[in-house]
Amino acid sequence: MENIIGIMGAMPQEINGIIPLIQNPLEVTIGRRIYTHGTINGVRVVLVFSRWGKVAAAATAATLINEFKVSRIIFMGVAGGIATELNIGDVVVASRLIQHDMDARPLMEQFQIPLLGKKFLDADAVFNAKAHNSIERLIKRYAVPGYSPKIIVGDIASGDRFFATAAEKQELLTKLPTIQCVEMEGAAVAQVCYEHDVPVTVIRIISDTADEQSPADFMQFIETVASTFSAKIIEVLFLSE
Repeated sequence: MENIIGIMGAMPQEINGIIPLIQNPLEVTIGRRIYTHGTINGVRVVLVFSRWGKVAAAATAATLINEFKVSRIIFMGVAGGIATELNIGDVVVASRLIQHDMDARPLMEQFQIPLLGKKFLDADAVFNAKAHNSIERLIKRYAVPGYSPKIIVGDIASGDRFFATAAEKQELLTKLPTIQCVEMEGAAVAQVCYEHDVPVTVIRIISDTADEQSPADFMQFIETVASTFSAKIIEVLFLSE
């Protein structure tokens, strides 16, 4: 299989900085989404803004796999920090992903995906190690204004809900104590990739701390940092291909 990497982001700000990295870009519109394909450092890529939420992300991932025949998907974007040691600007590479709003009780256990018999879906451990090392080198030499980022590998929870209170955050931690951050797309993409035997990597930059300050922190981070930082991460990943 040819090595074609799909790159996704749920907001334009998360992918806009990546577009200039693509050589010989060509655009294709499918399902109201613009897929830009070309190469980065000689590697074929397809970049797309998926839109927010699990349904939008799953539909986009399926298109990348079935229409563009990608051999891997990388999801780049922001997330709300759940673990107390995470600060705005930190980077989380998903080791496992779970849908925190999946609940078919009493038919099955909370968080279990119907018919798959799984709660957590694994990301690609080999690529994760490479991503961790590459991003760790990046943040040591690339200054993010106003932030001192660190990188961790850990569990990420996804669901169609924006966390904006400390109470919501604590409720999630009580049920899923290993969760590092929360977002709206990663676990849906991971499920589609699992069902198609396509490896997935989800990289999230902490934009807020999932509490009462989140709306203001989120918008400021998205506008001032997210696009540039996402592009830097993709650039360093492909330079080490």
